[in-house]
Amino acid sequence: MFKKVLIANRGEIALRVIRACRDLGVKTVAVYSEGDIDSLHKKLADEAICIGPAPASQSYLDARTIIAAAELTNSEAIHPGYGFLAENATFADICEDCGIKFIGPPGRVIAKMGEKSEAKRTAKAAGAPVIPGSEGVVDSLEEAKRICDEIKYPVMLKAAAGGGGKGMRLVRRPDELPRFYENARGEALAAFGNQDLYIEKLINNPRHIEVQVLADQDGNCIYLGERDCSMQRRHQKLLEESPGVGISGEIRRKIGEAAVAAARAAGYINAGTVEFLYEKGQFYFMEMNTRIQVEHPVTEQVTGIDLIKEQLKIASGEKLSITQKDVRIVGHAIECRINAEDPDNGFSPCPGDIEFLHLPGGPGVRVDTHVYTGYRIPPFYDSMIAKLIVWGKDRTEAIAKLKTCLAEFEITGIKTTLSFHKMIVENENFIKGGFGTSFLEVLNDAET
Repeated sequence: MFKKVLIANRGEIALRVIRACRDLGVKTVAVYSEGDIDSLHKKLADEAICIGPAPASQSYLDARTIIAAAELTNSEAIHPGYGFLAENATFADICEDCGIKFIGPPGRVIAKMGEKSEAKRTAKAAGAPVIPGSEGVVDSLEEAKRICDEIKYPVMLKAAAGGGGKGMRLVRRPDELPRFYENARGEALAAFGNQDLYIEKLINNPRHIEVQVLADQDGNCIYLGERDCSMQRRHQKLLEESPGVGISGEIRRKIGEAAVAAARAAGYINAGTVEFLYEKGQFYFMEMNTRIQVEHPVTEQVTGIDLIKEQLKIASGEKLSITQKDVRIVGHAIECRINAEDPDNGFSPCPGDIEFLHLPGGPGVRVDTHVYTGYRIPPFYDSMIAKLIVWGKDRTEAIAKLKTCLAEFEITGIKTTLSFHKMIVENENFIKGGFGTSFLEVLNDAET
């Protein structure tokens, strides 16, 4: 096991890694920007080093400065968390070239699975079902027209080099294609520096099901059940749960085996997530995230497996500590992402001072957060300030517990999404499990 790990991130994920390292007897180094001088991850790590001004482009995204910090502190490995440099293949390669272990997959795997059309080809070759569409990048508008005519409208145009809704357009009719094709290319170029697009048939209001995988350097690969991440607003997740509602043991096995097959085909190592669209018993490979996910706690709650510790052990050369037959899904877990945003004003970010903070608690309740009373939320970073995770013996108990926790959760001084989460968990369609990826859009429209 490593003696010292640098954490190239901030916020709650940096704290999560610090705590896992301490459990394993590993020293930690925090990096922080000038905007995070009062951050908890800076205070709780064994060492901390400032890496630049508040803007992420001058600090958390500055690979050279982070590598220099690792070398100055004699860190043997870097945990990238999620976001920032976590899925940057070049950064992973630089770490390797500098003799620093990148706690994640090799750069070549990040590059392969980060390019969406290549990831789709890899999964298809491994036998995973894929959504009908282009075989790879679409090179021209004429080719796009031909493919759309073949698979029939409506279709989705998607950026090959990114996600999060950037460079994505829904095309319902042939006359919309030329305009949306150019719009999506321009947006993809601005967001990812790459204007390449691929095309998929629209799956109408599916559910977003993702599978957590772990793979070690000896070729062992397992899946840890599935998470339902259908509660999304503009392709950004707000609530996740595990296991998926109505997912049978047979479907769980099939989708898990498809995820493992895709990971093996990519030569995957460490923790990753294979994402699928699911509708009426059918599932289709969508993409792979080559890092730990924001929603990893719900998998930890139902399996009892510490994913961050597994990441550290795998990166240090150890074999997986569990086999597929050891994996058991027990109970039900739900996570709410609490953001510093105003739901009544288009979910606009709301940085500022937290005047008072009270966190819920009790059996089966977990809150991952980096904020505290008196903390000033900086305007430079993602607006997520906490993750509320509850576990119950079944989904009904988990929902009841979540309602109680949301009622107890109090933050003053800033606007948050707590009220929106309360609205979700009171909705009958959510309680019954009758929802897809368009659920939040419909719910928000109905409320406004």
